[in-house]
Amino acid sequence: MNASHPRFPFPNCWSHKLNPLSLPFDPQPLSLSTEDICLKPLSLDDAEGFYHAGNHACLWQWVTPNRCQTLASAQDWIEESLAMQRQGQHLPFVILDNPSQEIIGSTRYCATRKADRIIEIGFTFITPKFQRTHVNTQAKYLLLQHAFERLGAVRVELKTHENNQQSRRAIGRIGGHFEGVLRNYRLLPDGSSRNTAMFSITVQEWPRVKLELQAKMVPARGQAEALQPLE
Repeated sequence: MNASHPRFPFPNCWSHKLNPLSLPFDPQPLSLSTEDICLKPLSLDDAEGFYHAGNHACLWQWVTPNRCQTLASAQDWIEESLAMQRQGQHLPFVILDNPSQEIIGSTRYCATRKADRIIEIGFTFITPKFQRTHVNTQAKYLLLQHAFERLGAVRVELKTHENNQQSRRAIGRIGGHFEGVLRNYRLLPDGSSRNTAMFSITVQEWPRVKLELQAKMVPARGQAEALQPLE
């Protein structure tokens, strides 16, 4: 336990062994990678690959409208995402398959609460060709590791539609702790309200979750994962 912050013992499973409160909680664009994938900051140059990765109806079952229905709508979404990045609200990435350099999905940090050192991982989609593979586990591992070990987050949140059982199972498999359902959490374009399933991982849980994710990543390519529509 770090004597400076006794309420926040920082696990010593990584090299710098710093307390999270001593790290600058300031998410900035950067690339994160494993041997198999790379998370690269989203840019307008990615529009065509982003569109092709996301232009699959199965990814949008629980989210409306389909933001990748056309190339123009994908470009609009990228522009909106980059505007939110400039405002310090979101930090979007594309997911690249390293061998082919193909854009195979997207994910992001969002809902950042700097004062509380809380960040959300969301807006994740993976093109169907790369579902049931190593991609989701490795992408979440990279984001969680950076959040806890470099940004000093004390809590990472993950949310999905209450009825999106595939996504709920996927979040549970990467170590997300189910906290309950937030009723009428989001107003949808058709005027209805969405109930949202809330999951989290805390800094105290991260050492265990990290080891579990590393064990899942050993067989990397070909490892089965659940199909995961957009969260």
